[in-house]
Amino acid sequence: MNLLKKRRHQDEPVLGFGESLIVLIVILCILGYLIIIRQQEPQAPLFIAFTLLAIYGRLRGFSWDTVMDGMRSGLRAGVDPLIIFLSIGVLIATWIFSGTIPTIMYFGFKIISVKFFLPTVFIVCTLVGVACGSSFTTVSTMGIAFIGIGATLRINPGLTAGVIVSGAFCGSNISPLSGTTNLAASVGKISIYEHIKALMITDIPAWAICLVLYTILGFNSRSVSLNAVHQMMHGLANGFWISGWALLPVLLLVILAILQVPAIPSLGLGSLFATLLGWIHAPATSISTITKTIMMGFVSHTGDKTIDTLLSKGGIASMLTSLALIVFALALGGLLIKFNIIGAIIDHISAAIQTPGRLTLATAITCVGVNLIVGEHYLAIILPGQSFLKSFDKLGLKRKFLTRILNDAGAAVNAIIPWSVSGVFIAGALQVNPLRFIPWTFFPFLVTILAVITGMFLKIPKKTNTEVTPA
Repeated sequence: MNLLKKRRHQDEPVLGFGESLIVLIVILCILGYLIIIRQQEPQAPLFIAFTLLAIYGRLRGFSWDTVMDGMRSGLRAGVDPLIIFLSIGVLIATWIFSGTIPTIMYFGFKIISVKFFLPTVFIVCTLVGVACGSSFTTVSTMGIAFIGIGATLRINPGLTAGVIVSGAFCGSNISPLSGTTNLAASVGKISIYEHIKALMITDIPAWAICLVLYTILGFNSRSVSLNAVHQMMHGLANGFWISGWALLPVLLLVILAILQVPAIPSLGLGSLFATLLGWIHAPATSISTITKTIMMGFVSHTGDKTIDTLLSKGGIASMLTSLALIVFALALGGLLIKFNIIGAIIDHISAAIQTPGRLTLATAITCVGVNLIVGEHYLAIILPGQSFLKSFDKLGLKRKFLTRILNDAGAAVNAIIPWSVSGVFIAGALQVNPLRFIPWTFFPFLVTILAVITGMFLKIPKKTNTEVTPA
């Protein structure tokens, strides 16, 4: 049976560069038209693209076994993100139940002014991202609180979300606890600290530019009546447990991150601790109410429509639509890899590279392309990294220049792709359409541009593989 399957795979076609390029263009046109122009939810467009590609592959000569293998291999890469998504849904619900998110909002109203709201959000989200090493955790905790504050201050939700995402992904990018940052370093086979040192060359200037831009935008924000703020604070105080003790789950997550506990058990422990804390404060809460909150999300009953809308969210059920999107995106990516469509494109690009500038640009374009086509940030690091590693070695360039691009154009850019894992998660957690926050998410754009520019100034060493520094 195995010999028959092996022989069948050997007889299957090999797609060339031209055909692979056409297939990718068609897929991007389908996704772009339905999601961006027609503004459809991304699940159905991805399902359509996946189905059409599977049929095309079968008509082109690939066996159904190959099609199914491609789908399965794609889904295997997404097991961790799928569980993380479900865990974050539980974390959101339990952190509202315990009063953690309402407490952050309440104290936020006390210390944040309208004019300095945006830069404050950006700085705080950056610090939290560095501390916990997870952009998703930052968005789903501090992000939800800041969205609520911003709505009360009458600031454009898309702008607030863009600031949150920029800070969260910048912090995660340069954090030694970040999964994507460690992955990029491991792909380049260098130490995490050498990798982060290289990232500072692009990420710190991008962060500074973002801070200036968000400060300017903050000064242009409209003034808001303090009555709305006081009303929101009054509603939070009456409807939730507002206390410094409610911030203990935040401290726990930071401690777990420092101890390098993986994301999934950290989120589970954070949710469990928040549930216990909430139950201690309200011991009359039944087990059935707690389990229903975990499954369906927290439902606020303060009587204030704004608060009830902002803080009725979370739960496993809230993440199911996001999970559907990830499944279809990963299945589509698995087929593109199995049919060697992405491989043919990358091989063609890498063969034409002769200078450091072109190599940097080609790597960045490939990272962005994988994000556009597959929508998975881990694959956007692994595929270009494995493909261009030899090219960097051939030109005598330090591998830290490769890993920097993988983080900047691979991991960070995932946040500004509407149908990507990050894009869909952010939209679901913050309840903001991706097309509304992407234009204000400056960091991924800036850091990618700076990564390409710095690559243009690299020089090929004449004789040895000594370190190449920007001119």
